[in-house]
Amino acid sequence: MGKWRGVFGVAALLLVLSMCLGVRGAPQVPCYFIFGDSLVDNGNNNQLSSLARANYLPYGIDFPNGPTGRFSNGKTTVDVIAELLGFDNYIPPYSTASGRQILGGVNYASAAAGIREETGQQLGARISFSGQVRNYQRTISQVVNLLGDETTAANYLSKCIYSIGLGSNDYLNNYFMPLYYSTSRQYTPEQFADVLIQQYTEQLQALYNYGARKFALIGVGQIGCSPNELAQYSGDGKTCVERINAANRIFNDKLKG
Repeated sequence: MGKWRGVFGVAALLLVLSMCLGVRGAPQVPCYFIFGDSLVDNGNNNQLSSLARANYLPYGIDFPNGPTGRFSNGKTTVDVIAELLGFDNYIPPYSTASGRQILGGVNYASAAAGIREETGQQLGARISFSGQVRNYQRTISQVVNLLGDETTAANYLSKCIYSIGLGSNDYLNNYFMPLYYSTSRQYTPEQFADVLIQQYTEQLQALYNYGARKFALIGVGQIGCSPNELAQYSGDGKTCVERINAANRIFNDKLKG
């Protein structure tokens, strides 16, 4: 993974961008492509048969037109990053992006998605990381047609930013959900992280082969401190679950490597 630049936390990425992009003008990059899960999904799950949807109230209460499919009251981190990069509009979801609009970038994120194909399946339909990469490849075929040839498209894409944040659901909705998944019985936390990183690397290579050059890889947060995990595994409902956070740290360390 020597060609890729490393792992940025969301806070660090926002800080760097805010320091560098103090003056609002033309976008600092031609396009911004987003891959991830519910943290950055902005509507790709709206038409799916899934429990992992957010196109209803109280989601979106701080958006002018109400719910959009974002799993938040308002903007997500990638919305803020798009603003800091100088884009006039939010990056559109793949489900609705079309025409020359795709030249500014596309959001492929899908709630409940993971690096592994089966992750999140108990919630219904979702677009896994490999599915998001395939959708990106379809987009790039359109970009080549719009720009005229592969060389021009490759030069264009090399200037774009690709933010990728997956892995949370592979723990939340897979490894630490033994009633639905067997992975915790098949793999130790170390082995599971190795499997995830191997699959992650394959998808990054596929993105690289289709023109991606500037990557921002976002690690997994402390899932053991999330309300769901506290309710299930914390003795007092307040103390973070260390065995889960320890597994997350293993993944993050390997992602940096």
